[in-house]
Amino acid sequence: MKRMEQLLAEKLLKISAIKLQPDNPFTWASGWNSPIYTDNRKTLSYPDIRSFIKVELCRLIMEEFDAPDAIAGVATGAIAQGALVADTMGLPYVYVRSTPKDHGLENLIEGNLKPGQKVVVIEDLISTGGSSLKAVEAIRAAGCEVVGMAAIFTYEFPIAVENFRKAGVTLRTLSNYNSMLDAALATKYIKEEDIETLKEWRKDPANWVPGNPQAE
Repeated sequence: MKRMEQLLAEKLLKISAIKLQPDNPFTWASGWNSPIYTDNRKTLSYPDIRSFIKVELCRLIMEEFDAPDAIAGVATGAIAQGALVADTMGLPYVYVRSTPKDHGLENLIEGNLKPGQKVVVIEDLISTGGSSLKAVEAIRAAGCEVVGMAAIFTYEFPIAVENFRKAGVTLRTLSNYNSMLDAALATKYIKEEDIETLKEWRKDPANWVPGNPQAE
């Protein structure tokens, strides 16, 4: 039987929520060269996958985290999936903006959190963890306890692992980079010779040079 991590990775690859192009890398907004591009918003257009992710996130939360009082989605990628999870679990829901709204009440958190509430944060994608942990800071500043973060996918960057450790946040994800590579190889999405390039990129993505898998 396939592991859930690999099964979800196959689904994400099938709908191009994850794209792999080791021979023709993408350029991220950060300026990094990358053989992978991920857009989990695409899952919202596929009811079966959308529901699969919702159910698995709920299962993960119930298994891994002390009963939360509320769910918080991280804008913008996790707003919809966070709302689906909160609705399924019958919990209050808020979402956290990347920056405060520039008019009106200038909210950073949209919705109503009460000080002392235990909150699980929903994220769609973990790269370095920077934007995700800013949302955690905002929730803590509102007087709430973040009991953990549940995400759809992580690149498993070493810097992200360290950032979450320093922030004291438990991260659990439905799928991850290594499981995705297994799925991509099993479905012949990539060739065996592509694996080394994809693994080397993950070790040091900021300095990876296309065509030079041993780049430092």
